[in-house]
Amino acid sequence: QVQLVESGGGSVQAGGSLILSCTISGSIDIRSLVAWFRQAPGKERAGVAAIKFRGGLKRRWEPTYADSVKGRFTISRNVFNNTMYLQMNSLTPDDTALYYCAAALGGDAPLDAAQYNYWGQGTQVTVSS
Repeated sequence: QVQLVESGGGSVQAGGSLILSCTISGSIDIRSLVAWFRQAPGKERAGVAAIKFRGGLKRRWEPTYADSVKGRFTISRNVFNNTMYLQMNSLTPDDTALYYCAAALGGDAPLDAAQYNYWGQGTQVTVSS
């Protein structure tokens, strides 16, 4: 059974930074998609960033970002401690939301919530102006 537990949320002023962590337990392949989503009050859950490992001759981590966070957020995954991270810089009040981590058993649609099979409970991020 796969379980995801987020941590690192909190309150910060605009322009500040936070690092979110997601501990992944259970069997999630290194080549599986793992991602961060967020949901603000009154809005639908939206993809923020995702990452998967591409095998083959050119092995590499392959991140995908929503346009709204490109250049400000960085997603990473440490397979040795089974943790995924989201470094968030230059935060704005529009980044205020409940942030979820998610993992997929297969597929290749990084920011599509329907792609994901497992979800954490969420961690709140609040950015004040």
